[in-house]
Amino acid sequence: MSVVHNNEEYLPSSYDKGEKGEQHVYQTESGEENVIPREEETHRALSPRQLSMIAIGGTGLVIGSGTSLARSGPGSLFISYVVMGLTCCGVMMALGEMSTKFPSRKGFAGHATRCVDPAYGFATALVYLCKYLIISPNQIVAGALVIRFWNDSINGAVWVTILIAFVIAINCLGIKWFGELEFWLSFIKVLTLTGLILLALIIDLGGVPGQERLGFRYWKDGKAFLPYKTTGNVGKFCGFVNALVLALFAYMGTELIGVTVGEAKNPRKTVPAAIKKTFFRIIFFYMLCILLVGMIVDSKSSLLAQAAKKGTAGGASASPFVVAIQSAGIKVLPAIINACLLIFTISAANSDQYIASRTLYGMAKDGNAPRIFTKCNSRGVPWVAFIFTGCFMGLAYLVASDDALKIFNYLVNTVTIFGGLTWVSILASHVAFMRGMKAQGIPRDTLPYKSPLQPYLTYGALFMTCLVCFFKGFDSFMPWDYKTFITNYIGIPVYVIGYCGYKLIRRSKAVKMHEMDLSTGAREFDDIDEDEEEEMRYKSMTFKQKVIYKLKNW
Repeated sequence: MSVVHNNEEYLPSSYDKGEKGEQHVYQTESGEENVIPREEETHRALSPRQLSMIAIGGTGLVIGSGTSLARSGPGSLFISYVVMGLTCCGVMMALGEMSTKFPSRKGFAGHATRCVDPAYGFATALVYLCKYLIISPNQIVAGALVIRFWNDSINGAVWVTILIAFVIAINCLGIKWFGELEFWLSFIKVLTLTGLILLALIIDLGGVPGQERLGFRYWKDGKAFLPYKTTGNVGKFCGFVNALVLALFAYMGTELIGVTVGEAKNPRKTVPAAIKKTFFRIIFFYMLCILLVGMIVDSKSSLLAQAAKKGTAGGASASPFVVAIQSAGIKVLPAIINACLLIFTISAANSDQYIASRTLYGMAKDGNAPRIFTKCNSRGVPWVAFIFTGCFMGLAYLVASDDALKIFNYLVNTVTIFGGLTWVSILASHVAFMRGMKAQGIPRDTLPYKSPLQPYLTYGALFMTCLVCFFKGFDSFMPWDYKTFITNYIGIPVYVIGYCGYKLIRRSKAVKMHEMDLSTGAREFDDIDEDEEEEMRYKSMTFKQKVIYKLKNW
């Protein structure tokens, strides 16, 4: 038995119960057919609670905020996180509308193909793949450096090997075990961030013996907005722009829900729930943490300056929260925070490698990568794509050499531009999606998930993301540094070359608004029975079981 999918993948409601041996035929833009047996598909096994927790980052927030605070001051830091937080919400809501309408295993590159141009879909997938091929080994390096907090006598390559083996083992177990592990690792992240917020409040309000109440002391005397690279108001503006760039880096990764949707049990239900929870977590964790860290750490502190220079390589000592703890005279907590940071980096490396393999898998399904990358094992793991992307984790062994690590750090600097261009693609695709619906007279009320403040939210987020991407490398001109310039902007030529190259080779055409395919692949779900069954199951629980259920699905 064969099911034919024109251009975009179609996921019938009976798919998960399909017969063994069933084939799915995907027609690419060139007219070729990719015949993929059902056994070689990824599995839909991610539950709502797992999907909503996977997108929680935290490493950039806990560590990276120190650099931004030292350069820009608490005022610029807080405003930048608010602005980029709202931008991130715009990205997530745009992605939510498209992903619930078309729950594709090709991720948001599939939305770009459907709504804009197949060439745009290829360029989107290319920059996203580049991002995760680089950031995954970076997280491995970060984990190895964090471990040095306890023991720096052992060669870092040993820890790199152990961490790589762990990531490989978890990813090979299949999406069910991967999702469950990521849920509990992310749960620890939530507890850590909650603990840091409470600790910051205690320090700020003078709850530590022998310490005075701080309040907004460090926002006064011209410390709220610090100049960066130059003096005066121009310098303060440069400081704010730099804070925006670092805030973008901290929020990056939340969009991975658009990739995991291909392995979610019921995208129409799980994606909106995950997006809503992400929105509130951004407000509670990110914005509140940043506000508090600016209240308890002096932006001109010598301890903060040292921490900012260390970056991730300093482990817990590089975190502004640890600077506050040291200033308050609390001795035990740095080691505990370092252990939490190790969990942060392991979780990030695990999910980054997952996204890299699924992105390559999606490209192969669309005919934009060798078909061999579509092969999956019985657990639904695209093992060929995983092996290929996993080879890049070997870059983490550069940690053994200081000179090689310096080169690797240049590669890591490219991550933000790749992530920013991915956001641009998601938002541009959503603009086209909304225009296509309007051109065909389809009301927005028919969407499975309808986000508020549209189309203004998407336009605002698109403008802000483009602005940050454009000004990202301004400091490479102050003074001129060609290495910094290249690493800050190399993603743009990759993006453009990917788009133009595809246009020249495949001769693809831009999608016309009135011809946009807004029906194929719009999977229908029978949510009523599922919701009723879940409600009955909840009612039959004991009080203790209900409490645990609520905690797990927060």
